[in-house]
Amino acid sequence: MMSHAPGSAGPALFEAVITPHRSLSPAGLRILLGGLALVTTVVGMRFWAIGAWPVMGFGVIEVALAGFLLCLHHRSARARELVMLHEGSLRVVRVDPSGLMHERVLSSAWLRVRLEEEPRRVPRLMVCSHDISEEIGSCLGETEKRDLARALRVALHDAQNPRFDNPQLRG
Repeated sequence: MMSHAPGSAGPALFEAVITPHRSLSPAGLRILLGGLALVTTVVGMRFWAIGAWPVMGFGVIEVALAGFLLCLHHRSARARELVMLHEGSLRVVRVDPSGLMHERVLSSAWLRVRLEEEPRRVPRLMVCSHDISEEIGSCLGETEKRDLARALRVALHDAQNPRFDNPQLRG
């Protein structure tokens, strides 16, 4: 579906919405934290019964810290990245977990898509125009980055090399 973005020069030729993958739903997070609290309580009560009551305090701290870290991790799933290619520009719009939006616009005339490979690491997907480079899809895995790079290269090639259909030239 073609869409017009505010401030763009026409319909989007390519559009990708990138979101971090989270396999745990909010209900799953509550179940996990509840299970962790239950196990820690049972173990803590056992230690309390034999006179090692400080273990209960450490268990509470452990569950609270695990809950805090899991909630932070789950909150980061609200981040989004939108990559839109228009006739004259590539827009990269990032929305962080708190809702702040950052936008970068690169000219598509000299745009290149590059995968920066490093041994034993997930490659970095870079879009470069003149001396400006921007990493996109940092939350993606290697396969997803390669697929996104391939699709963006095809769309960029099609945008930079339009095909004109002139019925008068057909034989």
